[in-house]
Amino acid sequence: MTEPSPADDNAELPPVRNWTLETDNRDIAWLGLRCAGSTNTLSRQVLLELDTVLDVLAAAPPSGLVVYSHKDNGFIAGADVNEFPLLENEEQAYQQVLAGQAIINKLEALPFTTVAALNGTTLGGGLELALACDWRLCFASELPSIGLPEVQLGVHPGLGGTLRATRLIGVREAMSLMLTGKPIRPAKAKAIGLVDRLTSAKSWRADAVDLALLKTNSQGAPLIDRILSLRPVRPWLARTLHKQVRAKARPEHYPAPGAVIELWHKHFGRPDALDAEARSFARLMFGPTARNLLRVFFLQDRLKDLAKQADIHFAHVHVIGAGTMGADIAAWCAIKGLSVTLQDREKRFVDAGIEKATVTMQKKLKKPTLVEEASARLVADPTGEGVRSADLIIEAIFEDLAAKQALFKDVELHARPDALLATNTSSIPLKQIASSLTIPSRLVGIHFFNPVALMPLVEIVHTPSTLNAVVDAANSFVRQIGKLPLPCRSTPGFLVNRILAPYLDEAFRLHEEGLAPEAIDRAAKDFGMPVGPLELADSVGLDILLHVAGVLGDTIKRPLPPGLESLVAEGRLGRKSGQGFYTWEDGKPRKAPSSNVEYASSVQQRLILSFLNEAAASIYDRVVADADLADAGTIFGAGFAPFRGGPLNYARQTGIETILEQLAMLQTEYGDRFKASSGWKLLQADNPPQA
Repeated sequence: MTEPSPADDNAELPPVRNWTLETDNRDIAWLGLRCAGSTNTLSRQVLLELDTVLDVLAAAPPSGLVVYSHKDNGFIAGADVNEFPLLENEEQAYQQVLAGQAIINKLEALPFTTVAALNGTTLGGGLELALACDWRLCFASELPSIGLPEVQLGVHPGLGGTLRATRLIGVREAMSLMLTGKPIRPAKAKAIGLVDRLTSAKSWRADAVDLALLKTNSQGAPLIDRILSLRPVRPWLARTLHKQVRAKARPEHYPAPGAVIELWHKHFGRPDALDAEARSFARLMFGPTARNLLRVFFLQDRLKDLAKQADIHFAHVHVIGAGTMGADIAAWCAIKGLSVTLQDREKRFVDAGIEKATVTMQKKLKKPTLVEEASARLVADPTGEGVRSADLIIEAIFEDLAAKQALFKDVELHARPDALLATNTSSIPLKQIASSLTIPSRLVGIHFFNPVALMPLVEIVHTPSTLNAVVDAANSFVRQIGKLPLPCRSTPGFLVNRILAPYLDEAFRLHEEGLAPEAIDRAAKDFGMPVGPLELADSVGLDILLHVAGVLGDTIKRPLPPGLESLVAEGRLGRKSGQGFYTWEDGKPRKAPSSNVEYASSVQQRLILSFLNEAAASIYDRVVADADLADAGTIFGAGFAPFRGGPLNYARQTGIETILEQLAMLQTEYGDRFKASSGWKLLQADNPPQA
């Protein structure tokens, strides 16, 4: 953001590292935040310095105050989560939250008008700070940038946000922000009263002055929300909110949403509201869900950091193969601002791919103008002219080795020497495909998951001979399009499909034993999986899974389940054919009226231990560099319950000896498919028992 023009008589400010304070010739104070690093965050040091600044302002009150960011990428991205693991116990966390609340309260109590100028990302503690100001000025943008995402870390707002958000915009909109954790666009924030005025980079200073010279903002929640917050009405709405939350996540797995509801139900409008918020925040922070979700946050950051090894920008991507995956990859790249050319054997296939890509754009972007802009970046290229100029060529044709080898032999003749060559193969060893190239080391696997628009993980597949620079470039591309890269060795199934295979296979076997699909899926969902294995199988396609099972048979040491072969032979392929383990209508499985079918505890144990044991086997085979990356891959690529912190983290928390005992019992009863992987010994050696 452009700096305000200070007057000569700037306010005197004790030495601080992160804040600047200047006063202009209208006696308006400009308080700017510039943290070290790429984004502004509310660390303990930043808050302590703010406390000092507020004392200076209170001692010599200006006519008004504007709080802004010196950084162009946003206001404040939230609390500094790197400080969370430093807290030793719940009481210490409670005291620090109380101290932070006192500083925010001091900002709210200043005897002059205060304005927060939000120039982009304003999340968590950043929004809580802004809520303590009289007015909120926000840069207009199409990007969702304002929110209270704390539930995604297993906690809730702790600097007065649960109280101030509800008081300002009402219980309905405040609960939507806090219970989902999803950020909203500035226009939506303006519509619900979360911000008072939209502005631009050119006019924000003048708009901030206008607001700073106004009297205190008297806006409050809509009348209906004030009625809903009356004490006699609250129990009814609280029950409704709890019911809605339980429909999406079990309270014992994700306790933070229920805690938010109870803070409003029992403490809203009472003198102890902030104290209750602080105690609840501290209690949640030291619960297993928050600890594991914080671990997931750091795992995500680790995957993001992989892209920093190569400072490469891709402008033009050429996709070969306009089927479901190719069309989705092309659509996503166009959505993310890249120029894309799409090739296939015939023009009719390319045209069909463009149609599929357009549907994806419409679903993701929604606004016609944005869809039109993305569509203009996607060009049909049946003759493959785009190969010559592309920075990256991605092959996404059918799984046939000879066809892929022939394709890359031709691509190498026409592509730029510095172009990145990539295959989206899900099963064929990279070395075999690369053997057709003059320089095999330049080929990398960039394996997307279906649906591309929804799945955050992309596996970066390599062999020992793949150039490090090629892997780094692939990591960089994946981050450029907003996905998470996971480097994997080229072994059958790579990481995600390999670990999923035994889990799905065990579900197939349970079904063949006569257990209802609803019971099998419920056992997995009760553990915390977002979707059951048989519903997942139907969604992926049973024919695809049968192919993957054939590829992985020797690796996972499980024969093809005969029931799966029969379903495919009958044409029951899952969602795409309307019949699989379930009957599908309008894209949803039709389940028995009583979905809470009883199941024995061994059902859940067989499913989850199949998953865990193969995760350990992947470590033994060094598919990824370490157990943390295996956990990251299964969370972001296979949907393993995030609140458990990953399968191997869950195994450590349960106790690896306990896991081994359970596997031994299952091996005795069901055979060697439950024989403990040698990977458990590596995990025991590398990971001593945790407290």
